[in-house]
Amino acid sequence: MSILKALQKKQGELPEQKPEPTGDSTVVPFDRSARRTSTPPELFTDETFKIGTPSSAFNGQIEKLVGTALPESTSIINAGATLNAIGATRSASMRLPEFTVWNVEPERVEPRLISITQPQSNYCEEYRNLRTQILHKSQRQKLQSIVVASINPGEGKTITALNLSWLLAQTDGIRCLIIDSDLRMPSLTDYLGIETDRGLSDILAGTAALENSIIKLNPAGLYVLPGGDARSDVAELISGPKFKEILRQAREMFDFVIIDAPPLGIFTDANILINHADGAMLVIRAGRTRYSTIDRILESVPRERMLGTVLNASEDLLNETHYGYGYYKRG
Repeated sequence: MSILKALQKKQGELPEQKPEPTGDSTVVPFDRSARRTSTPPELFTDETFKIGTPSSAFNGQIEKLVGTALPESTSIINAGATLNAIGATRSASMRLPEFTVWNVEPERVEPRLISITQPQSNYCEEYRNLRTQILHKSQRQKLQSIVVASINPGEGKTITALNLSWLLAQTDGIRCLIIDSDLRMPSLTDYLGIETDRGLSDILAGTAALENSIIKLNPAGLYVLPGGDARSDVAELISGPKFKEILRQAREMFDFVIIDAPPLGIFTDANILINHADGAMLVIRAGRTRYSTIDRILESVPRERMLGTVLNASEDLLNETHYGYGYYKRG
């Protein structure tokens, strides 16, 4: 009790604390009727609005941006996959010009174009394996324009380029263009049994336009840019800005652009083309091309662009007669 009395006596000795004066001493009484009601914004009063699901109006904005409406219930991972798919099929959704159409007749084409003349053969299956390798690799890296070259003439590069292109064009959702860039000796039209009066050399010379020079081949739907008139100044033409512009336009219109190049062991044209392209493959004829020649040639090309080699005319690959193909990836 003595402690309590002492505390009370101490408090009685302290001076009375007064509140500090404020600038406005008027006290405003609380008016409950003036209180703002807790109503949601107009957007949230819409019955169609749902948290976590894009509304139709929002989804419409996405459709304007990417061209295809995203699924209503899409996870982040699925949305990313959908956008990647839209980007991968960009060229497929692009409207192409009205190209000249040519119906390919199997009896008129080069017999070694087995994707046309013998589509059910074991030989054609080897080309399908090559196509599969290309498609798988294109999913892991940028691989849209591919140069097909050889060391020497007569090793089968044009046959390989045409068979691969024909099968790529038959793949669902893929547009493929093959370009005859062996302008010293253009041969694609002869192999396919078609006729044309203009091609790549005419575009480079400024006497023809790209959209008027491409031919669409049925039934596969393969697009071909012929070589046109033979020329000797090929290296100078394909080194300039015109060829780069042609390749740029082709990449915008097609998913794959296959470039049939001159032999590496004779001309520098193929080296220039490989530097323009995303990748290249080397066609080698079994029992004909020397390993020392291959090593020497590969030293002059950008190795990071080399996809691999196609071994041509190897009897070890198939148990049938003399014409076989295989794909061997460079390690």
